[in-house]
Amino acid sequence: MGGISEELVASLQRAVAASPQDIALRLHLAELLLNANRALEALGEVNAALTAEPGNIAALALLSRTAAALNPAAPTAGPATAGPTTAVTTAAPAASPEPGEPAAECDDPLPADPALADGTPAADPLPADPALADGAPAAGPLPGEDGQPAGDPGRAAGFDWDRAEADLGADVPPPFLEAELRIGDPGPGPGADAVPPLEPAGPPVTLADVGGLEAVKKRLNESFLQPMRHAEVARAFGKSLRGGLLLYGPPGCGKTFLARAVAGELGASFVNVTMTDVLDSFVGGTEKNLHEVFMEARRRAPAVLFLDEVDALGLRRSSLSGGSAWLRQMVNQLLLEMDSTAGNNDGLYVLAATNHPWDLDDALLRPGRLDRMVLVTPPDPAARDAILRYHLANRPIAGIDVPAIVHRTDGFSGADLEHICVTAAEKAMTESISGGELRPISMEHINAALAEVSASTRSWLDQSRNVVRFANRDGRYNDLADYLRSRKLL
Repeated sequence: MGGISEELVASLQRAVAASPQDIALRLHLAELLLNANRALEALGEVNAALTAEPGNIAALALLSRTAAALNPAAPTAGPATAGPTTAVTTAAPAASPEPGEPAAECDDPLPADPALADGTPAADPLPADPALADGAPAAGPLPGEDGQPAGDPGRAAGFDWDRAEADLGADVPPPFLEAELRIGDPGPGPGADAVPPLEPAGPPVTLADVGGLEAVKKRLNESFLQPMRHAEVARAFGKSLRGGLLLYGPPGCGKTFLARAVAGELGASFVNVTMTDVLDSFVGGTEKNLHEVFMEARRRAPAVLFLDEVDALGLRRSSLSGGSAWLRQMVNQLLLEMDSTAGNNDGLYVLAATNHPWDLDDALLRPGRLDRMVLVTPPDPAARDAILRYHLANRPIAGIDVPAIVHRTDGFSGADLEHICVTAAEKAMTESISGGELRPISMEHINAALAEVSASTRSWLDQSRNVVRFANRDGRYNDLADYLRSRKLL
């Protein structure tokens, strides 16, 4: 193993596992692995170090050496002074590149052989006549035949570029134009992107993780969370420990994420239910499935039962035709479960989300059921800033002006903002592939994406304007009316 003791490497790996935040120890392990011709393993350790400390000069220099070992055809360069996707920050060292320009290491050429780029090992026999190979040198001994280890990156013809790209591609979080990255606390860090924010296996999500939307969070806290947190006070006033709340608003604005945040605030289990979870082709099967879902949530109490797209489960019964008797029965069963006549709902908090609250059966919105409604509006400037930084944080970027993007995306949903980042990344990736070198996402790519992506909330706001005008006699949509007036849409 290149003269390096296997026991020493194993011991260092155990030490790093025990102290994952010890960057110096991790870089020492990476150095040993690189010297032992185990460049791919070294790459993983360097990536972990850079994830914890994006500006670590020693880690950046070791990253450059590791990349050179993995791509021996690339021209060698001196020690790196900036990361491969690093834009200039206010605290950058003197050797940093000019503002808006990526560092020199950003120009590492992509592999010239397409067969290597997709991870296909170049294991085919060499041509009988070396002249048949376009520019290929004369065939030499295969790896391992001249006493050199077969794993030598300088001789390996079948390097797995797919795996290297997966390890290196998005693990080094680059800075924005500001000195520090801020995404409302959950900034990039070890394992930050290992589990998406909506995965149940991840750490609890709270309202502090929701960027912006202060008015929505205040309403949630006052109308729902405070009474649930103070159970003794609620009991003293004769209030049962159950509740129902409806989140409504344009699609893609984070209603599901807010529901998970409410569950995290209450320290409760989160049970997500959609139409496909309860629908059954047999008579009575749908009602049975719905009952079992509620029973499971009751067993896990305290729990938040989230009814996503509740308008599919609780459609207005007066709009159903005679051939939709099974849908009517499903709505009846939902009302029965929420009334808790089918079981004890203490400790069960029912949250529901819909884009079309006006399509819900009125009985669902009566007291004791979904009797509180909260409008989830398109992201405000603070929320747009947080969303954009989140979706750009683990991609190669240079010179991104987030405040300028925020200014140009008024009325965009969170899903629209993500689509802008994905579209810009696709354009930068296409240029990188065609140009043969890595080109980070720049404002040019963002501007091109903005020309293609428009706000998806406009049609919903137009539809809701008619509801406010002609179907708000009971004041149910007063919050929506205030929002539309603030945007001069009413």
